[in-house]
Amino acid sequence: TARDAAHVLIASGRGFVVPTATQREALLIAFVRAGFVVYGKAFDVVKVIGKVDLNDADAIGRSLDKIVLYEIKSTSSPRVLPDFRRYFFSLSTAELLVAQNLGKRYRFAFVNTKTGSHLELNLRQVFGRARGIYPTWSIQF
Repeated sequence: TARDAAHVLIASGRGFVVPTATQREALLIAFVRAGFVVYGKAFDVVKVIGKVDLNDADAIGRSLDKIVLYEIKSTSSPRVLPDFRRYFFSLSTAELLVAQNLGKRYRFAFVNTKTGSHLELNLRQVFGRARGIYPTWSIQF
Protein backbone atom coordinates (compact mmCIF):
# COMPACT_ATOMS: atom_id res chain seq x y z
CA THR A 1 0.00 0.00 0.00
CA ALA A 2 3.01 2.36 0.31
CA ARG A 3 3.10 2.95 -3.45
CA ASP A 4 -0.63 3.71 -3.52
CA ALA A 5 -0.15 5.99 -0.51
CA ALA A 6 2.57 7.92 -2.33
CA HIS A 7 0.14 8.50 -5.21
CA VAL A 8 -2.44 9.84 -2.72
CA LEU A 9 0.14 12.29 -1.36
CA ILE A 10 1.29 13.41 -4.81
CA ALA A 11 -2.32 13.92 -5.91
CA SER A 12 -2.89 16.19 -2.90
CA GLY A 13 -0.88 18.89 -4.72
CA ARG A 14 1.11 19.75 -1.61
CA GLY A 15 4.61 19.34 -3.07
CA PHE A 16 5.22 15.63 -2.51
CA VAL A 17 7.72 13.87 -4.77
CA VAL A 18 8.88 10.26 -4.93
CA PRO A 19 12.62 10.65 -5.39
CA THR A 20 14.41 8.71 -8.10
CA ALA A 21 17.53 6.72 -7.20
CA THR A 22 19.68 9.65 -8.37
CA GLN A 23 17.66 12.16 -6.37
CA ARG A 24 17.73 9.93 -3.28
CA GLU A 25 21.53 9.79 -3.50
CA ALA A 26 21.77 13.58 -3.94
CA LEU A 27 19.48 14.06 -0.92
CA LEU A 28 21.61 11.74 1.23
CA ILE A 29 24.81 13.53 0.19
CA ALA A 30 23.35 16.97 0.93
CA PHE A 31 22.07 15.96 4.35
CA VAL A 32 25.35 14.26 5.31
CA ARG A 33 27.33 17.33 4.23
CA ALA A 34 25.11 19.40 6.54
CA GLY A 35 25.91 17.07 9.44
CA PHE A 36 22.71 15.03 9.50
CA VAL A 37 22.41 11.26 9.71
CA VAL A 38 19.99 9.82 7.16
CA TYR A 39 19.45 6.15 6.38
CA GLY A 40 18.36 5.73 2.76
CA LYS A 41 15.51 3.38 3.61
CA ALA A 42 14.12 5.65 6.36
CA PHE A 43 12.11 7.84 4.00
CA ASP A 44 9.73 7.25 1.11
CA VAL A 45 8.78 10.66 -0.23
CA VAL A 46 10.01 14.23 -0.07
CA LYS A 47 7.99 17.40 0.30
CA VAL A 48 9.54 20.35 -1.47
CA ILE A 49 8.45 23.92 -0.83
CA GLY A 50 9.14 25.95 -3.96
CA LYS A 51 11.68 24.87 -6.55
CA VAL A 52 14.72 22.76 -5.71
CA ASP A 53 16.75 20.67 -8.14
CA LEU A 54 16.63 17.28 -6.42
CA ASN A 55 19.25 15.93 -8.81
CA ASP A 56 21.90 18.34 -7.47
CA ALA A 57 23.33 17.75 -3.98
CA ASP A 58 24.71 21.31 -3.87
CA ALA A 59 21.31 22.82 -4.73
CA ILE A 60 19.67 20.64 -2.10
CA GLY A 61 22.28 21.70 0.45
CA ARG A 62 21.45 25.36 -0.19
CA SER A 63 17.73 24.63 0.21
CA LEU A 64 17.50 22.25 3.17
CA ASP A 65 14.90 24.46 4.85
CA LYS A 66 12.61 23.86 1.85
CA ILE A 67 12.82 20.07 2.06
CA VAL A 68 11.13 17.62 4.43
CA LEU A 69 11.71 13.88 4.24
CA TYR A 70 8.66 11.69 4.90
CA GLU A 71 8.21 8.11 5.94
CA ILE A 72 4.87 6.75 4.75
CA LYS A 73 2.76 4.64 7.07
CA SER A 74 -0.14 3.34 5.03
CA THR A 75 -3.26 1.29 5.51
CA SER A 76 -6.26 0.26 3.48
CA SER A 77 -8.30 -0.76 6.51
CA PRO A 78 -11.82 0.68 6.69
CA ARG A 79 -11.64 0.32 10.51
CA VAL A 80 -9.07 3.12 10.77
CA LEU A 81 -10.78 6.43 11.55
CA PRO A 82 -10.05 9.62 9.54
CA ASP A 83 -7.85 10.91 12.40
CA PHE A 84 -6.05 7.51 12.32
CA ARG A 85 -7.31 6.31 15.68
CA ARG A 86 -7.25 2.50 15.74
CA TYR A 87 -4.21 2.46 13.47
CA PHE A 88 -1.44 0.11 14.60
CA PHE A 89 1.92 0.50 12.86
CA SER A 90 5.60 -0.23 13.32
CA LEU A 91 8.39 2.29 13.63
CA SER A 92 11.88 1.10 12.77
CA THR A 93 14.94 2.11 14.75
CA ALA A 94 16.33 3.74 11.60
CA GLU A 95 13.15 5.84 11.26
CA LEU A 96 13.30 6.80 14.92
CA LEU A 97 16.96 7.82 14.74
CA VAL A 98 16.51 9.80 11.53
CA ALA A 99 13.43 11.54 12.96
CA GLN A 100 15.37 12.49 16.08
CA ASN A 101 18.36 13.69 14.08
CA LEU A 102 16.50 15.68 11.43
CA GLY A 103 13.86 17.20 13.71
CA LYS A 104 11.64 19.55 11.67
CA ARG A 105 13.09 18.14 8.43
CA TYR A 106 11.46 14.73 8.95
CA ARG A 107 7.81 13.75 9.29
CA PHE A 108 5.54 10.76 9.05
CA ALA A 109 2.71 10.67 6.51
CA PHE A 110 -0.15 8.44 7.59
CA VAL A 111 -2.27 7.55 4.57
CA ASN A 112 -5.44 5.50 4.23
CA THR A 113 -5.44 4.36 0.61
CA LYS A 114 -9.04 3.22 0.88
CA THR A 115 -10.43 6.60 2.00
CA GLY A 116 -7.71 8.95 0.72
CA SER A 117 -7.35 10.56 4.14
CA HIS A 118 -3.88 11.46 5.30
CA LEU A 119 -2.19 12.99 8.30
CA GLU A 120 1.28 14.50 8.65
CA LEU A 121 2.99 14.30 12.05
CA ASN A 122 6.46 14.86 13.45
CA LEU A 123 7.97 12.39 15.92
CA ARG A 124 6.84 14.33 18.99
CA GLN A 125 3.27 14.41 17.68
CA VAL A 126 3.38 10.67 16.96
CA PHE A 127 4.43 9.90 20.53
CA GLY A 128 1.89 12.41 21.86
CA ARG A 129 -0.95 10.55 20.14
CA ALA A 130 0.29 7.06 21.03
CA ARG A 131 -2.07 5.02 23.19
CA GLY A 132 0.50 2.25 23.54
CA ILE A 133 4.09 1.57 22.53
CA TYR A 134 5.29 -2.03 22.19
CA PRO A 135 9.05 -2.23 21.49
CA THR A 136 10.20 -5.13 19.31
CA TRP A 137 13.30 -6.24 17.48
CA SER A 138 13.12 -7.49 13.91
CA ILE A 139 15.89 -9.93 13.07
CA GLN A 140 16.83 -11.29 9.65
CA PHE A 141 19.13 -14.29 9.07
